[in-house]
Amino acid sequence: MAEDPGNPEGRITTERRGRLLLIGIDRPHKLNGFTPKMLGELGRAYTGLEDDDEVWCGLLHAHGPHTTAGLDLPKVAPLMAEGVDLYGPDSVHPMDLHGRRRSKPLVAAVKGITYTIGIELMLACDVVIAADDCRFSQLEVKRNIMAAGGATIRMVERAGWGNAMHVLLTGCEFDADAALRYGFVQEVVPAGEELGRAIEIAEEICAQGPLAVRATIENSRTFVEQGFDAAVAAFGPTNRGLLRTEDAKEGVQSFIDKRPADFKGR
Repeated sequence: MAEDPGNPEGRITTERRGRLLLIGIDRPHKLNGFTPKMLGELGRAYTGLEDDDEVWCGLLHAHGPHTTAGLDLPKVAPLMAEGVDLYGPDSVHPMDLHGRRRSKPLVAAVKGITYTIGIELMLACDVVIAADDCRFSQLEVKRNIMAAGGATIRMVERAGWGNAMHVLLTGCEFDADAALRYGFVQEVVPAGEELGRAIEIAEEICAQGPLAVRATIENSRTFVEQGFDAAVAAFGPTNRGLLRTEDAKEGVQSFIDKRPADFKGR
């Protein structure tokens, strides 16, 4: 595809919809291949999600027919070789691996070609909706590169060693049904419906108590990273803190009144 003269390096879009922030990958004329500019903007978009008190959930999606063909290696590889922080040292890390960590929920909608960084970004999200036309490949080994955005960890956690190694060591392409079977995605829907379904789920998350949602993510992360005992030890202190909030009082009152709760995040 020819370069778009008005936007050759691509961009990351953001759109507020109530309590929801949509984060869009936008370089469709190059299969949404990520440039350094886009990676920096992605880090800033995730930081905006984290820092905006009026936003309770994020949604990662893509413009055009494909999620992404991966990194634009001629532009990105030299910077990777030098150890440049492509997301920005003060940004929330989109892969949720180190530095500033994301505390708010993030839903992803993926479609068409979803390669390398596209898979690692979705594995770092909390819920993933895939179109049935998805084509996945973690193909870094074909370029003599190791996947370093979390796939070597998260694929093993979700799919088991053998399935993960099959995908990681061959760089093979797999479809949406395989991704569902491996636990990489949570739902598969007809192509064209993935964004709408992801928005439905994100809005359902936004209707819950935001402090409890973030505490749930934190506790599950504690289990994965620190183990069973650490997660259990946090149950009491976390819930005691939540029960002292205005939202907890509203939750109880909404139960008494038999109506949806109107949470404020405090």
